[in-house]
Amino acid sequence: MPKPKNDVLQGTLTLLVLRALEAAGPLHGYAITSHIQRVSADLLRVEEGSLYPALHRMEDEGWLRSAWGTTEKNRQARFYSLTAEGRRQLGVERESWARLTKGVGRALRYT
Repeated sequence: MPKPKNDVLQGTLTLLVLRALEAAGPLHGYAITSHIQRVSADLLRVEEGSLYPALHRMEDEGWLRSAWGTTEKNRQARFYSLTAEGRRQLGVERESWARLTKGVGRALRYT
């Protein structure tokens, strides 16, 4: 029997990261992945190889800002926070997700 996948669905990483930062405030990369995993009851996992390029892209888009800070374990890390533009983009991402899930739901009921 095939194992279910816990990887984040392509196209949802931006939504999940923006929402994590809205909910939990400034977070470093590992804390973002931990937050997503925790709030999804371990159903979703974000790999570092996907997360950091996405964070850099979102920062380039102006949706996030970053600053160096100290973690709970007294290590230096880059902390990311949502900008006003990032909050607007989160709204766009939520609307896109709602349309997608509505369409998938309809397709599943139809077949």
